[in-house]
Amino acid sequence: MAKAKPFIKWVGGKGQLIEQLEKLLPADFDDWEDVTYIEPFVGGGAMLFHMLQNHPNISRAIINDINTDLTTCYTTIRDNVEELIVALQDIQGAYDALSSVEAKKEFFLAARDRYNEKNLNPIDNTKLFFFLNRTCFNGLYRVNKKGAFNVPFGKYDNPQIFDAKTLRADSELLRRVEILNGDFEDTFGYAQGNTLFYFDPPYRPLSDTSSFTDYCKESFNDDAQVRLKNFCDRINNAGYHFMLSNSDGKGKNEEVGFFDALYEDYEIERVWASRSINANPKKRGRLTEILVRNFGQEEVGMMVAEDLEPYNVAI
Repeated sequence: MAKAKPFIKWVGGKGQLIEQLEKLLPADFDDWEDVTYIEPFVGGGAMLFHMLQNHPNISRAIINDINTDLTTCYTTIRDNVEELIVALQDIQGAYDALSSVEAKKEFFLAARDRYNEKNLNPIDNTKLFFFLNRTCFNGLYRVNKKGAFNVPFGKYDNPQIFDAKTLRADSELLRRVEILNGDFEDTFGYAQGNTLFYFDPPYRPLSDTSSFTDYCKESFNDDAQVRLKNFCDRINNAGYHFMLSNSDGKGKNEEVGFFDALYEDYEIERVWASRSINANPKKRGRLTEILVRNFGQEEVGMMVAEDLEPYNVAI
C-alpha cells in the first residue's frame, strides 16, 4: 500500500520540516487519549498526513481552508477518488499527445480559462486544479483580486499530473477527516478534550516583493495575523494546545520582530527551512521560520535552529 502524502505542490509546504515539527510536539503527545487534531489552514496537507499515519491516538481530525477549490479537491479525493483518477488519466493523455510547446501552452491557457469560469462540477474542477498545479510556473497557486487563477505556463517537458497510488492512499486516510471550507476561527467549535491545533497560515512577507499570500482573493494581511494571534489566545484560555508556523522576519533583518512581539507570551523556536519558490535563484536557499507553541520547554524534546542541519528539499 502506498504511503499517504501531499498530492499537490503548495507554497510553504511542510514536507521538509516534518522531522523538526514532530520533535516539537508535546513530549507526552502519544500518551494523550482520544485526541482531536485540527488544521485551520490545511494547504498541501503534509503535516496532516504525517500526524494521522504516525499518531494512532488521533481519533478526530478536522481540516479547513478558505480556498474553496482546495477543499473541493480534498473532498473529491476522499469521496470520489476512482472517478477523479479516470478524469485525470484523460487530461494527462490529451496533454501528453501534444507535440509542441506552443500547443501545450495553448492547452494550458484554455484549461486555465475554463477553470476560472467557476461553474464546474467537483470532478472537473479538481481535474483542472491538478492539471494547472502540475503545469503552471513553479507549481504556484495564486489568484488576482477577482479570485481568478493567473499563474503562467510552466514549460515542463513531461509533467506527471497525478499518481493514482498516492491518491488512493490519500483517499483512505481522508475518510477519517472532516473537511471544512471557511474562516479559520470557525474551527474552534470542533475542539474538545485533548485537542491540538496546528496553524500554517499564509506567511507574512519578508519583503515588499516576496508576498505569496494570495491563495484566495482575500489577502492575509497584518490585521489577519493579529486576529489569528487573538484566536490562539482563545485556544490557550480554553485549555487546548496549539503550534503555529510563520516566516521569521529576524532571519532577514534583526530589527524585524513582528512575531516575536506579537507572540511574546508564548514559546518561540526557530527551525530551518529551504525555499526554492523564488524566480531568482540567488534568492533561494535556507532560512529560518518561527514555530510558536503554548506549551513550555519542559514539555517537549527541545530542538532549536542552531542544533539543526537544514533540509535542502524543495517545496
